[in-house]
Amino acid sequence: MPSEYELERERNIARNRALLEQLQIKQAVKDLVPVTANPAKSQAKPIQSSKPKRPREEAADGPRRQSARLRKEVVDPNESPSKRRKREAELEERRALEAEERMEAEERARLAKRARHTELDLTTLAEGENEEDLAHLSAALQKISHIRRQVRDEDAVRSEDEADDENLVSELRDKLQDLKVVSRAKVTQDRVYSAAYHPEPTKDLIFFGDKHGQLGIWDAQAPLEEIADEDGDVAPAVDQEGGKYWRLQLHWPATSKSSISCVKIDPVDPHNIYASSYDCTIRSLSFTSGISQEIFSTEDTLISSIDLTPSGREMWISDALGGVWHRDLRQDKSSTIRYGLSDQKIGCISVNPTRPHLLLTSSNNRSLKIWDVRKLQTLSLSLSDQPPPTPPPSSPTSPFLAPVAAVNTEVEADAVADFMNSKRGKGCLRGEWRHDKSVSSAYWDPRGRAIVSTSYDNTLRLWDIEPAVLDSSAPFSSSRPSGRIKHNCQTGKWLTILRAQWSPNPNVYPHFTIGNMNHSVDVFSWKGELIARLSDPQRISAVQAVTCSHPSILERIASGNGSGRCVLWAPSVSE
Repeated sequence: MPSEYELERERNIARNRALLEQLQIKQAVKDLVPVTANPAKSQAKPIQSSKPKRPREEAADGPRRQSARLRKEVVDPNESPSKRRKREAELEERRALEAEERMEAEERARLAKRARHTELDLTTLAEGENEEDLAHLSAALQKISHIRRQVRDEDAVRSEDEADDENLVSELRDKLQDLKVVSRAKVTQDRVYSAAYHPEPTKDLIFFGDKHGQLGIWDAQAPLEEIADEDGDVAPAVDQEGGKYWRLQLHWPATSKSSISCVKIDPVDPHNIYASSYDCTIRSLSFTSGISQEIFSTEDTLISSIDLTPSGREMWISDALGGVWHRDLRQDKSSTIRYGLSDQKIGCISVNPTRPHLLLTSSNNRSLKIWDVRKLQTLSLSLSDQPPPTPPPSSPTSPFLAPVAAVNTEVEADAVADFMNSKRGKGCLRGEWRHDKSVSSAYWDPRGRAIVSTSYDNTLRLWDIEPAVLDSSAPFSSSRPSGRIKHNCQTGKWLTILRAQWSPNPNVYPHFTIGNMNHSVDVFSWKGELIARLSDPQRISAVQAVTCSHPSILERIASGNGSGRCVLWAPSVSE
């Protein structure tokens, strides 16, 4: 029999229900909140990779220690002392053997997680690829023509006449604003960190470096393969991956400690590329031999960026401790010079393509600086007690200094500061511009006259420097940027840092690309005018953080996102 409390509770519930029905509260709620069947979902469907995922790293095989209780060893309580001593001796011998095997297994696991410093062939790098795909990759790389990237005069496609500039901008806008998504694929298994567009004019060959040391090679417009489902029906092309791609594990181990921070194509030999990694190494990959070899390594200094001189003989390297390394590729890899140029990380380095002695650095200390490396090399030679070499005749394609004897020198930041303050070091620091927050990137344009920088203060800055100022030896006069563009650069933890990248094509009006947090790719002129905003909400639903452009074909732009999916923007095939 229910209690008086329960009866009273039921009466209260009945009274409240009758009151609500009398006030028609239920109907009012239904009128205020319309019922929707299924909310509309985004029509952008990410392309799924047709390749198997990278297997997880398994624990090292080896014996595991177990107690006697777990081994369920039965000890005879009546065993004789001699049998007990024999059993204990056997037990100690077994334990020693297990400990030795365990130590060997741990050593093998430790070595497996270290960076690989030896030469590696395509078979080792493309461990996940089948033999047929590997043969196709080797054939595709060897068919690349011997084209050399061109460097033109800084005024070749520029004019001081505003009307001419407007015509060039209008022509550029007509060609770029209608670019469409013509191909997309999950080229790398993890987040895209860096990209480089190969200058081969007969195909769209793009290299993407990812978070786990993988180099994705994408032939973006290769013929599609017909893939049939279980019923024998061929899937429509819109739902397939575009082109053909291969994945090479260039840096090891396959963890975030091996992220490929930068990819560069040799400016002289298109059959050779370079990739820097957070594993503190830089590797080259030769298409002709199919061999990857290490060309630079440090003990524990993270490499953030690399760039090559137009001759392809010298490399400049920036690191996370504020240093810049010079590596002469004609010498042994042990021959390097490090200059302490900042008290914080230098995240980007850029060599002037027409005046290779001008080096551009951008740092977390909010500064962008231009250095005359001829002065820096004079300092390093004086510290190493070597006679300074005779500079060769000035040429856009020749190195700025002749090769010197192999040295391994480190010039400390204090020595660089003292040198700059001395009479002999005047002009070593040619120019410096401060930003409101850290400068994530800064690059020279293909003609070596304009600079674009990207900063965490959500501003893109542009500089246009006169050739007479560049050719002098005096420090630049303090000046403000020629243009500023407000641009959201707050990528956070899960997106690659946005970097404004110049189109390397020297035969077109100077312009650059950068990803937009609203899932588009923005194209700006060197004066800061918006040329195009490429987007496709139906097919693109992620930030295109990494961008690059074809060095010889104007209407080609590639981009990659945080999951390894990459896009090629080009004129529609139907047009």
